[in-house]
Amino acid sequence: MLSGRLVHLIEVNSASIIQQVITAVRRDPDLKNLCKLPDAELREYGRHLLERLGDWLAAGTEHQLADHYEEVGRARFEEGIPLDEAVRGLFLVKDKMIDFVLDQAAAKTFMQLYAEEELEHRVDRFFDILVCHMIRGYEQAWREPSPHLAIYAH
Repeated sequence: MLSGRLVHLIEVNSASIIQQVITAVRRDPDLKNLCKLPDAELREYGRHLLERLGDWLAAGTEHQLADHYEEVGRARFEEGIPLDEAVRGLFLVKDKMIDFVLDQAAAKTFMQLYAEEELEHRVDRFFDILVCHMIRGYEQAWREPSPHLAIYAH
């Protein structure tokens, strides 16, 4: 895995990347609900993802990811965050992470370019999994009867 050094670069610089994500969320007019979340929550959300990126990309972690991101999806539903904003938030993390690597790595050799390409491919597949599980959790929460509505049904 040639992209291991780049994954480590992301993990070590996760705080800077997360701050870029928070800034992008705050500035995006299409994220009017997501931007209402406190910085601390957005920071924790990004930290959980980026500081352990190498672990998450390793084989055998899909079950843990599934559980966690289904819970994230349920939380976003309960917070009243529209699904499109929740998905866009994940894509902002991915975009800022890749932008950071491209800015920092400045590939000069064929092997460095290959490592960047390998990382982008792995990260794309990884985020596909995250999005699917987040949507699953969101939809499960959406289908569950609301305890608030049950009170009024009687």
